[in-house]
Amino acid sequence: MKLTRTALALTVGALAPALLLATPALAAGQAGAAPAKATAVTAGESPYDTMSEHDLRVAVARILGTNPGKAVTAGANKALDGTVEDLRNFLKTGYANAQDSDNRFAIAKVLGTNPGKAVTRAINKALDGTAADRAAFLATGLRRAQAEDDRVAIARILGRPGISDAMYAEIARLLDGGTPEELRYFVAVGQYQF
Repeated sequence: MKLTRTALALTVGALAPALLLATPALAAGQAGAAPAKATAVTAGESPYDTMSEHDLRVAVARILGTNPGKAVTAGANKALDGTVEDLRNFLKTGYANAQDSDNRFAIAKVLGTNPGKAVTRAINKALDGTAADRAAFLATGLRRAQAEDDRVAIARILGRPGISDAMYAEIARLLDGGTPEELRYFVAVGQYQF
């Protein structure tokens, strides 16, 4: 995954000048025009209200460089193809709305994997909540809920007849303070190695 993001970042870096030179102001022969100076943002005003078209395009291109989901990618591309107001609207509200749509889709994919009770409960809470709740679920909530389900699964292994002393010791260690990643590994792979 890291290699893919690095390649994408390099591609965006290489394409950024082409994207920036394709702006209508430069295409109209105003390449020598001085960039608009930033002005102070007053109360109730968005920082995007005072940005030049060039800066708005750069901001949207940077979002595309983060390897976003389908809704964000579509919204960003539509904004880049549109007017200055389209760019501003995307940055002000469209980006957040598209990100929430991508988050909903990612959460629905997790639900489609037939998760345990804790994950299902956390998913339902996130889907019924706010955009911030959905982002928090994907950032940390899924990991915590999966660890809870994995602890239950590991505790059930103790009920199996004839488990070895080594497996018993490993389960005790995991239940006493194993990390969510260790719990996940044991449920998926480790239990079959004893």
